[in-house]
Amino acid sequence: MTTTTQPAAGQTAPGQTGLPDTMRAAVLKRQGDMALETLPVPQLEPDQVLVQVAAVGVCGSDVHYYEHGRIGDYVVDHPLILGHELSGRIAAAGSDVDPARIGKRVAVEPQRPCRTCTQCRAGRYNLCPDIEFYATPPVDGAFTEYVTIQSDFAYDIPDSVSDEAAALIEPLSVGLWACERAGIRPGSRVLIAGAGPIGIIAAQAARAFGATEIYISDIAEDRLAFALDHGATHALNARTDRVEGLDVDAFIDASGAPQAVRSGIRAVAPAGKVILVGLGADDVELPVSYIQNREIWLSGVFRYTNTWPLAIQLIADGKVDLDILVTGRFGLADAEEALKAGKQPGQLKAVVYPGR
Repeated sequence: MTTTTQPAAGQTAPGQTGLPDTMRAAVLKRQGDMALETLPVPQLEPDQVLVQVAAVGVCGSDVHYYEHGRIGDYVVDHPLILGHELSGRIAAAGSDVDPARIGKRVAVEPQRPCRTCTQCRAGRYNLCPDIEFYATPPVDGAFTEYVTIQSDFAYDIPDSVSDEAAALIEPLSVGLWACERAGIRPGSRVLIAGAGPIGIIAAQAARAFGATEIYISDIAEDRLAFALDHGATHALNARTDRVEGLDVDAFIDASGAPQAVRSGIRAVAPAGKVILVGLGADDVELPVSYIQNREIWLSGVFRYTNTWPLAIQLIADGKVDLDILVTGRFGLADAEEALKAGKQPGQLKAVVYPGR
C-alpha cells in the first residue's frame, strides 16, 4: 500500500531516465482541513507496481472522514491521504514483477489482505482482520500522483474503458458484490433504496445479472428520473409510495436510512434476501417477526472479493455505463472542493485528476 517515507526503487521502462523523487498529495491534516503537500514518491516492494494516478472518484467515506474525522473505530488522528477509487498507468515495477507491465493502464483494487489467515484462505479476503485499505486510517489513499499496490491487484484495462470508468470500478464492485450476495439472477425482482451513485450502480449491476424488474426508491425526483434512464425499471418516491407488499426476491439498501431499511424488509417475499450496503446508524430497529416468519436472509456487505475482472468485462461490453455518473471534475489542488461537490444540486460523482 501507499507509504510516504522512502523514494521509489524498482524497474522502470526501457529508456526512461527515472522517476521523480517527490510527488504532490492532497492531505487531510485534521477534520475539515486539507492541504496540498510535497511528499516522497513511495518505495516499491518486490511484488508491487508503482501507479501514476490518472483519476480518483470521491466516495461518501472520503467525505465522512473530511467532515467528521472518523468512521466508527477508524479515526483520523494523523495526516491522511484520502481517495480509494482509482485508475492510472504503471510507472515502475518491483523486482518480482514482469517489467512488461510498465506502461499498462490499470484499475486498482485498493486493498491488501494478508493472504494467509483463515478468512483469506477461505476466499473471503475482504474479511481479513489485518487487511489494509486505501484511505482508511492509518493507510494513505490516492489523492496523490503516485501509489503502490500489489501487482495482481492492478488490473489491465482495455482502451475502450475510460480512466473515469476504470476508477469507478471500485463502487461498481460494491454493487456487483451486493447483487451476488442477493442471489440476483435472470428474472429476479429487486428493490433498491437510494438513487445515489451506489444505488444507480447497483441497479445497473442487477440488470447485468438478468433482473427483469428493478424498483428504486428515493426522495429526490431528479435522481429517480436519472435512475430510470440508467438501470431501474420502476421509480418510487420514498415519501409517498409504499414498497411494503412488493414481494421482491431481494432488497438492497444503498441509503442507510433506518426507515428505508425497515420498509424494504417488508417488501421482500418469503425466502428472499436483504442486503445492507448503505452506511447509517450503528443500531437499527428491525421487524424481526417478519424476518423470522418469512425466513428472510439478511446480510451486510463489506467491500468485495474478486470483482474486478467481471466489472471490466461488463464495462467493455457496454452492459454497465459508469461515465454517466461523473458530474464534477477537479484538479488535485481542488480536492477539498471535490469533497464538497456532492452537496450541490444535480451532482452525483466527483472525480479528482492528480495529473492536472
